[in-house]
Amino acid sequence: MSTLDIRDLHVSVRLPDGGSTPILAGVTLTVRAGETHAIMGPNGSGKSTLAYSIAGHPKYEITAGSVTLDGVDVLSMAVDERARAGLFLAMQYPVEVPGVSVANFLRTAKTAIDGAAPKLRTWGTELRDAMERLGMDAAFASRNVNEGFSGGEKKRHEIVQLELLRPRIAILDETDSGLDIDALRVVSEGVNRVRGTGETGVLLITHYTRILRYVRPDFVHVFVGGRIVEEGGPELAEKLEAEGYEHYLAGAGPVAGHGG
Repeated sequence: MSTLDIRDLHVSVRLPDGGSTPILAGVTLTVRAGETHAIMGPNGSGKSTLAYSIAGHPKYEITAGSVTLDGVDVLSMAVDERARAGLFLAMQYPVEVPGVSVANFLRTAKTAIDGAAPKLRTWGTELRDAMERLGMDAAFASRNVNEGFSGGEKKRHEIVQLELLRPRIAILDETDSGLDIDALRVVSEGVNRVRGTGETGVLLITHYTRILRYVRPDFVHVFVGGRIVEEGGPELAEKLEAEGYEHYLAGAGPVAGHGG
């Protein structure tokens, strides 16, 4: 059973002038295979910084703390090594990759993770089936990655990747952003299929509770000021829906211990 272990993580963002600004102020969180953790918080609280720091974005500098996957130091790995080790990031704003088709992109990624290319006679069927489950026309397989895709189509494609690659830990950064109710339901069903295997841990970053009505978390963590200020179960999300973040922004929230 895979485990992502984050301990006292401090992160700064590098500025164009060569300076830096602290963003994360000591995050401790453990995500195990089969668990779903929701991180909720207002804009600017550092939620996406956590996601991109784990993934290895060069804009962010780790100033203290550790991140391990099954006991192996993640922070010493290159970005591609982290992906091959089983970390998956669904971005809030998926990027376009001109000149690379969806089919080639996914097969290359699958080959890198598995260490061997998937069999052509079965791969085409797997890809079509995954796209069909996410409500994507099979013609998207021959289009360039995310090029000309709508926001909803980009998010569906991310979950197609999630279903086919089956990572150890999936970090979903505001996957619900920009989705209408039908797309939200389809995307959530995809996430639920993957987490239902019990083989993938999910770290779901969101502002709102609407996706949590479809993807029910085991743990909810309130993120304010670059740290976790309260933790609980699904009932905490309902409390946030009713009361908002004002209580925490006023500095009244308790400092949490360990996540997970």
